[in-house]
Amino acid sequence: MSALLEGVYDGEVTVAEILRHGDFGLGTFNHLDGEMVILDGICYRLRADGTASRAAPTDRSPFAAVTRFHSDFEIAIQTRTGRAEVTEAIDRQITSANLIYAIRITGHFAELHTRTVMAQQPPYPPLTQATEEQAEKVFADVAGTVVGFRTPDFEQGISVAGYHLHFLNADRTGGGHILDFTLKRGDVAVSGASQLHLSLPTSGGFLGAQLSGTDIAERINRAEGPKGGSK
Repeated sequence: MSALLEGVYDGEVTVAEILRHGDFGLGTFNHLDGEMVILDGICYRLRADGTASRAAPTDRSPFAAVTRFHSDFEIAIQTRTGRAEVTEAIDRQITSANLIYAIRITGHFAELHTRTVMAQQPPYPPLTQATEEQAEKVFADVAGTVVGFRTPDFEQGISVAGYHLHFLNADRTGGGHILDFTLKRGDVAVSGASQLHLSLPTSGGFLGAQLSGTDIAERINRAEGPKGGSK
């Protein structure tokens, strides 16, 4: 993530290689050309217009997080519940805030507010600038699946600390990076992990990128939130 902040938007890892490491996850594609959702072992590209389609095995990514999903515990949501209340319910049941958790929410949503960054052309701007032109979309009265992770604070910059969530609708034709949602009813499944395998690029812009700094958390929050604002 810290490399994305610096405008490193090209990677050499293909979708086919990513899928060898897991069946569930998220990320982005080269040039920031769409958000990534991996669900049930299939990789989808979510475009800036809100549409989704199956990614090609040869498509490449500068950032992806993937795991093999196994449900450790589940939470049934029976009444209208907002994003903050859902994440608070998860936080009450996890073993430790220092572990990694994959989050899958399947259900019917009253509303989802999403965004998708538009494809960038070199010379690439930093991520906070690229997201100023992000396309935002509201899905109303829609069924689908939220895919994401709850990542410990100490991994900020490797990934996104806290909750990082993407959405794919039930017929897998639309979605985006989640800014907010209201769940009418559904099931939350959580899959814990205590091991992290990190694969770093060995060529390209990553080698010269500035990957540290006291403002990384603030810049990630600006990039991940609405119109460059806080989450």
